[in-house]
Amino acid sequence: MSHPYLFRMYNNQRYVEADLDNTKKSILPCTPLALVKVLEYLHVYNPILPRGHRLFGRTITVINRSETVGRPLAALLANDGATVYSVDIDGVQVFTRGIGIKALAAEVEALPGHNLEWCLGVSDVVISGVPGPDFKVNMNAVKNGAVCVNFSSYKNFDKDAVKEKASIYVPAIGKVTIAVLLRNLVRLVKDNHYDSPETRAREVEIMKQLSLSFADVGVEEVEKAKELDKTRVEEAGKEKFKANIEDAPDDEK
Repeated sequence: MSHPYLFRMYNNQRYVEADLDNTKKSILPCTPLALVKVLEYLHVYNPILPRGHRLFGRTITVINRSETVGRPLAALLANDGATVYSVDIDGVQVFTRGIGIKALAAEVEALPGHNLEWCLGVSDVVISGVPGPDFKVNMNAVKNGAVCVNFSSYKNFDKDAVKEKASIYVPAIGKVTIAVLLRNLVRLVKDNHYDSPETRAREVEIMKQLSLSFADVGVEEVEKAKELDKTRVEEAGKEKFKANIEDAPDDEK
């Protein structure tokens, strides 16, 4: 994902800056956004609160801090008001939006005295994406009734153990990720459609570089070309009809 979109995401800027009417939403990474949509569907988001604040009061642990999924996901959840504990092999970081419901963008702080088990015990939601077959979330440390979501290609939750502790378990989100990818594609096409001034300006510049501007071809030349094509079609038709007559049997002529 390009830097302008990443900058807007981490700074909680939800619309394209050039769009003064706030009609063009910024593009977000597919898998993190898919996880957000899953949590919205599960009503982890509080619909009573206004948009941008619907995770206020929630505590979430994300076990993965990659630049493609884990870190963007933690920022998105924090920007919606959650306290997010981001865990990887280097330790624990907490993503918050500052103190109070009116704070704007996610802030990050390292927590050297904390570990995964402590984070699991205080979290309403546990999201795991460890890319390895040997890692399993310790369900004994997970809070009773937590929502557990797996986005790794490996199953980070023991199937039997997670059903004993979790109120909801989502084993995979691949299909939602594909849907979000298509959503992003449609949004990009819509925001950069052919008739936009920016696209037309790029087209004109390309035409100038190729010396093929529309001004180089006048109306008269276009009409001449049309007449020439019409004549060619008529002549071709006559030749085909003549050939069919000559090849036909004598009784059909």
